[in-house]
Amino acid sequence: MLRAREFVLPERFTFHSSRMRMMEVTKEQLAAMDRDSDRCSIELSDARMDVMGYACLVAIMSMGLGYHRESQKRLHEITIANNGAAPVTTSAGALVEGLQALGAKRVSIIAPYMKPLTQVVINYLENEGIEVIDSISLEIHDNLKVGAQDPKAPADLWTQLNVQGADAIVASACVQMPSLAAIPVIEQASGLPVVSSSICTTWSILKHLGLERSAPDAGALLSGRY
Repeated sequence: MLRAREFVLPERFTFHSSRMRMMEVTKEQLAAMDRDSDRCSIELSDARMDVMGYACLVAIMSMGLGYHRESQKRLHEITIANNGAAPVTTSAGALVEGLQALGAKRVSIIAPYMKPLTQVVINYLENEGIEVIDSISLEIHDNLKVGAQDPKAPADLWTQLNVQGADAIVASACVQMPSLAAIPVIEQASGLPVVSSSICTTWSILKHLGLERSAPDAGALLSGRY
């Protein structure tokens, strides 16, 4: 999304990453992954980032209701202690903030998770005042298989959702599961704003950078109106 943005707007970006390990999307591995985030924050702050994104939704949500606030504060403090102060956003917090920016109080979601983890996401969103009226769980526990999903698949999957009374659709409640190619298709067919965890994270990154929150073909949230 940010690379596509470079073709139409003047800002240029460099991307740096440090990986939190996870092979299977289970509560135990997600907790271990979250513990890795402190190390990643130190490593990235060595390179003096302008903003850092914790790009896993359910690793945050599985740690407890409202945990994104605690995580963002702790990781930011780590960057300060390393003399590389940088704001930190999480995909969990970004999804909440992105939906709130759209004014979405009722949503339907698609997730690759096993049903108990999808319920964790639902509970987390509802604790933030966002009602989930319907959901689809693809029940894929292998993280590599999640990332290998067809990015156009949500364009068909969303038709299985109940979207009556929904304010928005979450085409992928997982950063690992690709969906960007489906977003404009779903928006046109449904008449609703459509987001993903990745879109919301990108929106939050741009917000922290003080830049126009827009990117081509990335749905309503990144249209520049929000």
